[in-house]
Amino acid sequence: MSKLGTFSNDKVFQAEKSLMSLNCKLNWKSITRITGKFLSVWFLVSLVLLVEWGCDQPIFKNDLEAIRARGIIKVITRNNGTCYYEGPHGLEGFEYDLAQAFADHIGVEMELFVIDSEKEMVTELLRGDADLIAANFIVEDDLRQHLTYGPVYSETQQLVVGRRGGPAPVEVADLIGQPIWVMAGAFHEKRLNVLKKVYPGLSWLAISDYESEELLEMVWKGVIPLTIADSNTVAMNRRYYPELAIHFAIDEGQQFAWVLNPRNLKLRDAVGQWFAEPATKSLLEQLNQHYYGHLEKFDYVDITTFRNRLRYRLPRYRKYFETAAEETSMDWTLIAAQAYQESHWNPKAKSFTGVRGLMMLTRKTARDMGVKNRLDPQQSIYGGTRYLAGLHRRIEEAVPEPDRMFMALAAYNVGWGHLEDARTLAARIGKDPNSWSGVRAAFPLLRLRKYYKKLPHGYARGAEPVQYVDRIRTYHNILARLE
Repeated sequence: MSKLGTFSNDKVFQAEKSLMSLNCKLNWKSITRITGKFLSVWFLVSLVLLVEWGCDQPIFKNDLEAIRARGIIKVITRNNGTCYYEGPHGLEGFEYDLAQAFADHIGVEMELFVIDSEKEMVTELLRGDADLIAANFIVEDDLRQHLTYGPVYSETQQLVVGRRGGPAPVEVADLIGQPIWVMAGAFHEKRLNVLKKVYPGLSWLAISDYESEELLEMVWKGVIPLTIADSNTVAMNRRYYPELAIHFAIDEGQQFAWVLNPRNLKLRDAVGQWFAEPATKSLLEQLNQHYYGHLEKFDYVDITTFRNRLRYRLPRYRKYFETAAEETSMDWTLIAAQAYQESHWNPKAKSFTGVRGLMMLTRKTARDMGVKNRLDPQQSIYGGTRYLAGLHRRIEEAVPEPDRMFMALAAYNVGWGHLEDARTLAARIGKDPNSWSGVRAAFPLLRLRKYYKKLPHGYARGAEPVQYVDRIRTYHNILARLE
């Protein structure tokens, strides 16, 4: 056997490292001389490829190092109310906030890829076009041979949901013969397929291009009698649709986890270690409280509480409301009603996202409005009033009152960009973009994929600004009548 044939892999590796250290200052003559003495034919081919690729190609030890060198982690998610959307103060959502925190932890930027189909998500991930999936992905044992799951960070149940006064099933057998609409290809349908083996008469209609939020709204409107949705999605939407009735769960509970490519071992380790850190556990508690913790206690319009606070809280701040309104030519009772909706007139109110004070100002808004202390009631009221007045001025005078003010309030809540989208959409669906009734009809449609994907600012929890303005109008009417 020749010496070339017995050249060990270790020596090849050492030779390769030595050649790499030459800073790619190789020429064909030197390569030929080296290969004639030491290298096998296959290693010569690898050198040729190295030269062909160019000397600026990076060499990485592992997948995590490659991500850090790139400076970007590519994350697949969904554009909906539980994963990622554009809020009034920027991008937000449970999955978005969690993934952004991990990106910050490993020192890179985050690039989002919005994909609706779970099958397409997995395909993109395994193809190497993304690094992880953060999209309320349910852990499934039959996928473990193809995918790697990160640590479980949340749990959910698949709930059968109807409307009060409609069908009231209490067990799976009661669903036989009932029309059930579910998302096509989602875990809900997979669970129904399992149940069908025990209950052959079970049937359902799998709908494409509809999110669970849309199906819940259809149940609330009485368009369909039953659907199945994750418990977290149901909890978030019950405040919009109080007549929704939860009948029973079709499983004992499922778990959410991030999904990774099995080849990315170092990224898997980094994710596991990060989720195990006390700071991450604290972050998860904060996110759960921010996005879901208040939903069970959500109070629509508690008139009794409002009337009590009119007597005991409002007098402390009334003079500030009156002065701020006078300086901006606005109605002080409207500003007071808005402040109640924002904070229940609690000067120390704060949220996970960082908005604080009576008028719940962000740091940026406070800075722009000249507010140095957001917890100071007077400064908060003056800053919030000036900010609302500025939004009001941005709306063209062609919009009549009080519609113009209602739109300004909506922008205060959901963001200027989404107000513009709602007005654009109102015109597209034949509504008047200069009337609140027209814009009010368009706002909830910003949650529907077929509409928001054609608008600049994408998904919005469009029912919120509608309810926000409605509640302020209710509070305002009571306050103004008392005055």
